[in-house]
Amino acid sequence: MSMTLSQLRTFALVARLGSLHAAAEALGVSEPAVSAALAALRQDLGDPLFVRAQGGVALTPGGRALADYAQNIVGLADQARWEVAHAKNDAGRLKIVATAPFAEHAAGRLLDLFTKRVPGAWVDVVVEAAEDLDPLLHERAYDIALGARPTAPAGTAASELDLESVPFLRYQRVFVVASSHPLARLHGPLSVATLLGRPWFAGPAGIQAGTEEGRWLASVGVAPDIIRLSSETDALAAVRAGEGIMLAIGHIVRAEVQSGALVRLPVVGTPFTGLWWASTLDHRRTTTMAQTLQRFVNTADATAAMVAPGGSRGLERRGSKFHVALWS
Repeated sequence: MSMTLSQLRTFALVARLGSLHAAAEALGVSEPAVSAALAALRQDLGDPLFVRAQGGVALTPGGRALADYAQNIVGLADQARWEVAHAKNDAGRLKIVATAPFAEHAAGRLLDLFTKRVPGAWVDVVVEAAEDLDPLLHERAYDIALGARPTAPAGTAASELDLESVPFLRYQRVFVVASSHPLARLHGPLSVATLLGRPWFAGPAGIQAGTEEGRWLASVGVAPDIIRLSSETDALAAVRAGEGIMLAIGHIVRAEVQSGALVRLPVVGTPFTGLWWASTLDHRRTTTMAQTLQRFVNTADATAAMVAPGGSRGLERRGSKFHVALWS
């Protein structure tokens, strides 16, 4: 007789709980049924696996060796079952959550290329706040997060930090104004406090605490009044019209700075560098398609697509959220 998955699942639960009675309750079966499954396993392996101890059971050396394998095998079986059901019900679909700057400036071009390169891939992207990425991934609401790196809630145990996060694009943030703006005539270095009396423009997310921009702002100890517009593109248009300043992404404004249409302000502490990340649940619990995208974002072709000038950014507003309208 060969060991079965049911026997291994029963043994793994007994090993974890230290009690046949507790394992029977957890499985919703009788204690004799648990004993029968374990007896068959002990006979097949030729090892007692455990001995009775006060208040429960104690594993033998052979039992401890089997416990590690049993947990892994059961975990892989559960993951395989989930993957098959996912593939059957939603073949090729990839649910992506992104932070607003990444979605606006890079998601459209990146994911358009991805769906062309990966047969059968179909993606849907929703923009959420940086602080919501961690719980949304753990709730399996989305398969992968792109943009800011998810941050676990305060007090989270180390064992719960089970995300796989891969950095894939480095960018810079710089302060810019129109060449006609009074600040454009000032010579640096300028303190951030110098800018506080001026309107600051930003995209719909503003400057969130869980982003590189938010951490930089906290480090300089100022809290400016920020005017949020429907996109960073609209914010940049307001700046271009001479209405205020903006902490813009360097490669987005590079051509206008070089042409003199915009002026980069020499503010102390800038430019500063940020990273965009691709984050999933650990690779035993995420989808194959999510892992495929996580690998793809670090390719040279993906990088070239994300930093290419011009082209549609693919954002579409639906209700209170932004979606990236893409199809394969």
